[in-house]
Amino acid sequence: MKIPELLAPAGNLEKLEIAFTYGADAVYIGGENFSLRAGAGNFSIEEIERGMEIAHKMDKRLYVAVNIFAHNRDLDQLPGFFLKLAAIGVHGVIVSDPGIMRIVRSVAPSLPLHLSTQANCTNLESGRFWEDQGVERIILARELSLGEIKEIRDGLSIHLEAFVHGAMCVSYSGRCLLSSFLTGRSANRGDCSHPCRWEYQLVEQKRPGELYPIIEEDRGTFILNANDMCMIEHIPELIEAGIDSLKIEGRMKSVHYVATVVKNYREAIDSFLEDPDNWECKPQWLEELKKVSHRSYSTGFYFNKPSADDQTYDSSGYIRTHEFVGKVLEYDSTTKGALIEQRNKFSTGDIVEIFGPSQDPFQQKVDKIVDTEGNLLEAASHPQQLVIIPVQQPVAKDYLLRKPL
Repeated sequence: MKIPELLAPAGNLEKLEIAFTYGADAVYIGGENFSLRAGAGNFSIEEIERGMEIAHKMDKRLYVAVNIFAHNRDLDQLPGFFLKLAAIGVHGVIVSDPGIMRIVRSVAPSLPLHLSTQANCTNLESGRFWEDQGVERIILARELSLGEIKEIRDGLSIHLEAFVHGAMCVSYSGRCLLSSFLTGRSANRGDCSHPCRWEYQLVEQKRPGELYPIIEEDRGTFILNANDMCMIEHIPELIEAGIDSLKIEGRMKSVHYVATVVKNYREAIDSFLEDPDNWECKPQWLEELKKVSHRSYSTGFYFNKPSADDQTYDSSGYIRTHEFVGKVLEYDSTTKGALIEQRNKFSTGDIVEIFGPSQDPFQQKVDKIVDTEGNLLEAASHPQQLVIIPVQQPVAKDYLLRKPL
């Protein structure tokens, strides 16, 4: 049985290391230019070098997204950027623009080419075309069913990657002009303002002021608001379809999101590989995925064309049941105290959940908070404040704390 890669997003070095620590086989990142997530932390050349050092040390892989649709003004800087990536030794570059592919092949032919989902490969002949161009991996369009993926898999020898978790876009393969038109921020250059999540009311051109009655409530309707994808219940089908890399969306998401989603997909994949005949989706995996900020979950296009059940019409907001409050930096087994870097306010008396890469979440009350100088505190209220709290079970570096909202 083919063992698929678990591929995670990394918006910065901290998220990269967390993704690896919690079980990702590989991460994808963006440089400071040329990737489609202008709002992510993104990586300088020095940070990409550091990311590769971490990947090598942990026997992991690192891919760099260079998937903008380029204009002429972008082209001059690209050859030098690819030469640097080749020298660093990244494991692949994710591209969508044929012109950018041509530059890669010209100046850095050793760089493995991965076709971005933005190129919307939706059929076998398209896959064969890209294989002929030297592409080593195709990131399939989100609009494919499992049956279509199997057909493409049977006809190609190169790697296939598919999204299995995260945000969906109402536009085909995310190629959208709404943001550019309404706000001047181009989605196809990494600066989407997400107007598909806004409230809308429909007005007919010759009847100004007359609202078309499609509203779900008195605030309007969210007619373009797609649900998030979640395929953890269908790990067997994904693996049996022959997908080489199972991809999690979210370079702009939090450390808590990356750790939680990666940890639970890692457990689900490993559980299936250990005993495929008796595998079942454990309820706690789904419960954990509901603790990260998300929209209602669906299975996207994998089993059928999305219906009204795969859109959320009454809200554009995220479902948030828990808040990420801190990360463990150190643990003293003698005092049973953990040094915590605060991420959101928590106070004495709060009930928190603590979890780690191989540790199921456990709950405890915050009985005491002490700063690094030994002063008792009522709350950890300053961003990235260092505090010590007693913990009821042993923890380790990079364990995370969250509290129910």
